[in-house]
Amino acid sequence: MSEQISHALNNADLQRWYRDRGFGGRVGFGERPALVVIDMAKAWLDPASPLGSERVQAIAPEIVELLKVARQVEIPIFFTTMEVEEHVATAGSVNLKKLSHLDVLTHGSQWIDLDPRWERRPNEKLIRKERASAFFGTCFLADLIAQNVDTLIITGCSTSGCVRATAESSFNHNLHAIVVRDAVADRSPSAHETNLFDVDNRYADVVSSGEVKSYLNNLST
Repeated sequence: MSEQISHALNNADLQRWYRDRGFGGRVGFGERPALVVIDMAKAWLDPASPLGSERVQAIAPEIVELLKVARQVEIPIFFTTMEVEEHVATAGSVNLKKLSHLDVLTHGSQWIDLDPRWERRPNEKLIRKERASAFFGTCFLADLIAQNVDTLIITGCSTSGCVRATAESSFNHNLHAIVVRDAVADRSPSAHETNLFDVDNRYADVVSSGEVKSYLNNLST
């Protein structure tokens, strides 16, 4: 295999190479899905934010559409945002050394608020987390178990960070992890494509929003 091969989902040769070695099996959809919108807060969407990205802005319309369908079929919906205590001590010294931008995401900051386009409803839980995975140090898993969820549909940002970490945690908890290709984003195109490839081969099924909408609409038939 050439080392110059592009590490992306559309690389058929690389896909075959991985499949031949036992990667990339399909987990498919289960029967009781939930939708999670990861970190689509002002910090990542507002151009004035030091973390803001136009590439993240670009997936907003697709997330709005997925939320509409999810609400129509009445599946559980969750949102996450990054938030650390004002003194940031609970984030941990190593974490703070690696991610100095956490000081933007402190409790009470305007940047941790969700974008109003999501129109979050009272029954749609907001999970405040200090790490990449929506599961780490939160009650997310308990919430999913309480609602008998077996399939987690993952949207939001960033593909190489919190989306990937949440997909891996979902896989580790034996959930059907579904990453919506056109409803996740990263500030780096190469990081986005590389991580979609890795996630699809190791942790989750990476599918289009059209496939997800078709699946959700069939739940009510």
